[in-house]
Amino acid sequence: MGRVVVIGNAGLDLRLAVPRLPLPGETLIGSDAARAPGGKGLNQAVVAARCGAPVRFCAPLGNDHAQADDVERHLSAEGFDALILPRLPHATDFSLLMVLPGGENSIVSTSACSLALTVADAEPALCDVAAGDVVLLQGNLALDVTAELLAIARRGGATTIFTPAPYWPGAERLMDGCSLVIANRLEAEALGAAIDRADAAIVTLGADGCRFDGRLYPAERVAALDTTGCGDVFCGVMAAALARGLAIERAIGAAQKAAAITATRAGAFAALPAREELGAILAG
Repeated sequence: MGRVVVIGNAGLDLRLAVPRLPLPGETLIGSDAARAPGGKGLNQAVVAARCGAPVRFCAPLGNDHAQADDVERHLSAEGFDALILPRLPHATDFSLLMVLPGGENSIVSTSACSLALTVADAEPALCDVAAGDVVLLQGNLALDVTAELLAIARRGGATTIFTPAPYWPGAERLMDGCSLVIANRLEAEALGAAIDRADAAIVTLGADGCRFDGRLYPAERVAALDTTGCGDVFCGVMAAALARGLAIERAIGAAQKAAAITATRAGAFAALPAREELGAILAG
């Protein structure tokens, strides 16, 4: 089995259920407030580790010790092969998740801490990557840093997965360094024809499933409660499945099953499938 290296962001999620999105100038009352560790990088790394893959996770935390220590405490319980969590002179990033009836969500995130991560900060995570390893990055880091990390991973022979979320203009320049791009409908539209420069691409379509190599893979049918984190679960399972040597079609099926479980639960971190659930999916 290859290793999974995830380099991205880690922070806190603040979740509110709302009847609708607020209008300009309006104060709207939310309910079911919750606080948990989060961030796309963190969620994807935790899922990959729960799949049984050896995972190395690198993400910056801030100098606000209470928040950063809380995130690190949760990560230390997940059984990572290695945690590389540089403390940078910024506040730890956080996201505000507004969840609508029916499960759709809107998210606003800070990114000063993740954008401050340098190549030097992250290089220890890539020091010995080799063929069979999978390196997974998201759109949270500075584009030039992401480009260099993808290049280092490719030179080592690793499979590189990039998911351009959040999308930054200029992300299309990274496609040449990607073995696999995983983008949702909006991100794929923003990337345009550039997405074809990646070795392969999966476009996720929410409840409609995903599209790969001209084929539609229907989603698992569930009664969605909260779709927050579904994309992260999909990416984390894909990385772990490919590191285990699964064919990409089988990896997609496993990732869709895991994402469907997540959609039936509230929150992001709290909704991530357990080790036993992910083990059963991959075994099947």
